[in-house]
Amino acid sequence: MSSPEQFLAIDVGAGTQDILLYEKGKPPENCLKMVVPSRTITVARRIREATEAKVPIFLKGNLMGGGACVEAITGHLRAGLEAYATPLAAKTIRDNPAEVLEIGVKIGEAGAEEAVPIDLRDIDLPCLRQALSLFDVPLPERFAIAVQDHGECLEGSNRSFRFAYWERFIREGGKLDGLIYKEPPLFMTRMRAIQRDVPGALVMDTGAAAMWGAFCDQKVFRRRGEGVVVVNIGNSHTLGALVQDGRVWGLFEHHTARMTPAKLEDYLDRLRQGSLSNKEIYADGGHGCVIHPSFSRGLLFNFVTITGPNRHLASNSGYYFAVPYGDMMLTGCFGLLAAAGML
Repeated sequence: MSSPEQFLAIDVGAGTQDILLYEKGKPPENCLKMVVPSRTITVARRIREATEAKVPIFLKGNLMGGGACVEAITGHLRAGLEAYATPLAAKTIRDNPAEVLEIGVKIGEAGAEEAVPIDLRDIDLPCLRQALSLFDVPLPERFAIAVQDHGECLEGSNRSFRFAYWERFIREGGKLDGLIYKEPPLFMTRMRAIQRDVPGALVMDTGAAAMWGAFCDQKVFRRRGEGVVVVNIGNSHTLGALVQDGRVWGLFEHHTARMTPAKLEDYLDRLRQGSLSNKEIYADGGHGCVIHPSFSRGLLFNFVTITGPNRHLASNSGYYFAVPYGDMMLTGCFGLLAAAGML
């Protein structure tokens, strides 16, 4: 039987899902940890197996993050093979069903008789329960889960739609403690999908979890009053934020594949100066940049801390690499727990 003092934090990324089973009263360094492939990676593998076997696929289950699995679906269609999806699962590909049909996926409650069923969802509780059971560890009843949610965008750019969320957040005061949800906004359909699979879970954006988690490193925490530039260089997205005493003054979000060490350093310098523009980031294929009108260059923000699995892009910069509780890959998990008031 699980203890009410246990909490499972899961940070779902494009490449990995990082998992921490936290138990109150136990040093975080001694808590159970796992870094395993994200569901989009395992789903993509199953789709490619069907492609190689030249059989149709039937996507069912829940809405989940796209990335690798959507690439595998489009590869399956390019191979001249059929793909079917339930209306909910189809939203993994595009929010607008007309766009899904245009790609070539058939939407309905059933697929062809010979189609291989493939279950879509970001969190697979039976799989987690089985994995933990191998070590005689019960699955906890309390969860906090981070995903990147673009929001339900039925037309136009989903990059702009997602970034509108950050723009509202900064405009309304940028308080970090407002970024974890018991009940996410209606347009955050990926977070709501998480809660269908894991009822009662607290949910958060991966970028927000990284910001919270960086301050779990004591060296970063001690600089919070003067202002810290927190940078999370993930497998898919890079986010840089100006954070001071729990307030985010500005941030930019881009795709990691488009980042270089020189570009990253330039962006961070101009973010601190307040001169990095939304138009520039978006034109380069990113989401955007927003800085509060009241931000003053007089604020210090001389301390830059880096986290994320692609932090090597900043390896020659002299920036500080955050290691909360000695484990960089669990930064988002520690952030989830801190935001939930568990740390």
